[in-house]
Amino acid sequence: MKVIERKFLENLFDQLKEMGYDLFGPVVHDGAIVYDEIESAGELPAGWHDKQEKGTYRLEKSGDPSVFAYAAGPQSWKKLLHPSENLLWRAQRTENGFKVIKDPEPKRKKAFIGVRPCELNAILIQDKVFLKGIAVDASYQALRNDVFIVAVNCTHPANTCFCASMNTGPKATKGFDISLTEVLDGDRHYFLAESGSSLGDDVLTDVTGHDALDNEIVTGKKALENAAGKMGRNLDTTNIKELLYANSESPYWDEVAARCLSCGNCTMVCPTCFCTTVEDKTDLTGQHDERWSKWDSCFSLEFSYIHTGPVRSTVRSRYRQWMTHKLASWIDQFGTSGCVGCGRCITWCPVGIDITEGLASIRNNQTEKTNQI
Repeated sequence: MKVIERKFLENLFDQLKEMGYDLFGPVVHDGAIVYDEIESAGELPAGWHDKQEKGTYRLEKSGDPSVFAYAAGPQSWKKLLHPSENLLWRAQRTENGFKVIKDPEPKRKKAFIGVRPCELNAILIQDKVFLKGIAVDASYQALRNDVFIVAVNCTHPANTCFCASMNTGPKATKGFDISLTEVLDGDRHYFLAESGSSLGDDVLTDVTGHDALDNEIVTGKKALENAAGKMGRNLDTTNIKELLYANSESPYWDEVAARCLSCGNCTMVCPTCFCTTVEDKTDLTGQHDERWSKWDSCFSLEFSYIHTGPVRSTVRSRYRQWMTHKLASWIDQFGTSGCVGCGRCITWCPVGIDITEGLASIRNNQTEKTNQI
């Protein structure tokens, strides 16, 4: 483990740029912390932290120089690896038919700066979905190649966070090249840096810093322990798959359907949701055609439409599909939960529906029924 003083953080950025990486990291934009291309550490959201609750997100001045004192915002890294709109192919009419026009694959390497442990686990889940099934998604693979990940361990969870319940945080344990833990200790501001790959080793070797002392390591460890104890939410995952499968007719589904707007916000902000639809576009002359993949949502009535109509015609059935897939059938499909505990679906739900409260309600109803028997 290595200590990088705050004034030398730019050294890490310079090192990655010299290696040919385009940098992407958190910035303040339109009242939120979002991910965008950056050039320097000076663009990071220093002195800002977020306040989140059900249906609520606000940025506030933190009063300290921290640059990573925030939780998950409205965007996830999915926007760069599984874009909301993605060109699948384009074709041009010729005298003898048509020819497919190939677009150049991305050539620039990308470095993601400030990947939260929950988001890191979300990337690993999407790797399973797109790269490790019976078919590989070529578009995702092209964007995922040559990505350097600088993870940031979470020391400032939001009230809607529950990554500790999902074993996805607050400390990153795999999937990163370098992980950072930000420490404010009196007048000192530094980062505990740890490599997670041979490439991360090479980068850290050339970054100005010193081997971490025992007291510096202990201070960082305490910050993470405090974060784990400050999670705003908890989700009991005991027998979660069996619980949801056994409660497909729970009264909770009617209760939540009375509030749910079926807007799809939860799926748009979720870092693991991957549903898409396909649209074809042509010009007025009929000489040019394109096929695009676009994000879709299981909350859309048209999403389950087949020749006789939608399979899930009620809000009740669509919400049940989303939550049961996320927490139960995803495990059967991919060997992992589809939820990483980032809390975005709670924060960005306009009517404040809370997935942790929902599961607790189903579990309580199940317990009451068992006791009655």
